[in-house]
Amino acid sequence: MSNLDRQAVPAVCGGRGFVVAEPVRELLTPRHVRLGESTEVRRLLPNLGRRMVGAWAFVDHYGPDDIADEPGMQVPPHPHMGLQTVSWLHEGEVLHRDSLGSLRTIRPRELGLMTSGRAISHSEESPRAHARFLHGAQLWVALPDAHRQVEPHFQHHTDLPTVSAPGLTATLILGELDGTASPGTTYTPLIGADLALAAGAQARLPLEPDFEYAVLSMSGRAEVDGVPVLPGSMLYLGCGRTELPLRADSDAGLMLLGGEPFEEELIMWWNFIGRSQEEIAQARADWATGDRFGTVHGYDGPPLPAPELPATPLKPRGRVR
Repeated sequence: MSNLDRQAVPAVCGGRGFVVAEPVRELLTPRHVRLGESTEVRRLLPNLGRRMVGAWAFVDHYGPDDIADEPGMQVPPHPHMGLQTVSWLHEGEVLHRDSLGSLRTIRPRELGLMTSGRAISHSEESPRAHARFLHGAQLWVALPDAHRQVEPHFQHHTDLPTVSAPGLTATLILGELDGTASPGTTYTPLIGADLALAAGAQARLPLEPDFEYAVLSMSGRAEVDGVPVLPGSMLYLGCGRTELPLRADSDAGLMLLGGEPFEEELIMWWNFIGRSQEEIAQARADWATGDRFGTVHGYDGPPLPAPELPATPLKPRGRVR
């Protein structure tokens, strides 16, 4: 999914200098952003108080939206570089097209994973015949310097492994949990898992103490380490944990995100993640001239134009609060 904010603001991300090295409970408030005519998202990352969680650099939560009489998601072709996009649905379908020629319909609890590497473009839309409700999350993972020029590729995994406990089913989106691994390709140590909790469930999830973590609430009423989390909110948990207590008052859906704190300093502007002003400016120019990012065929509409670069210089910095 694209960052459609026409006033694109550079986000300074990465670096270990401001990583919280102990358990915390920091509730992040979302910013509401319009995507097209009928979709509004709650943007949790980057956040005024927290830019990254491990290599996770961008988190949008949307829905549940009643789109029975609406076109639903309509995100025109747009470019990416230096990152992976993760499409995750609880309800509805999203049709993915990209400049490699990929054409896939992503359905609930299937992994759509696009690695942009040096350059790719894609579009996302609700199919013309679509389910009544659309509900999901769109996330980005920053690629480390050693792998950010890899050849772009797209993966679609329809059968993901799960970890179960009484009242809890965890679906592995990326990374490993309790000895079970997702088939999705990763380039840094990280975890992404979908947690389905039954009403009345109490569970403890094993964690890696060297990882930092956050939990995104998708639906229902749940407590994470004793903190109530409402749908569309995210609780940052810091590092130093070996387990995470969970409790559900109703059937609830959560997403666990985590990873080793990202050491590198980044610039995230519009749909690009880079390391310098020159690199970002060149990517913008390449998109405008039709170079490098390829063409998405089959989408009914023009590609997204890039916003203007800010007047102030873009500088890579460490993690900022």
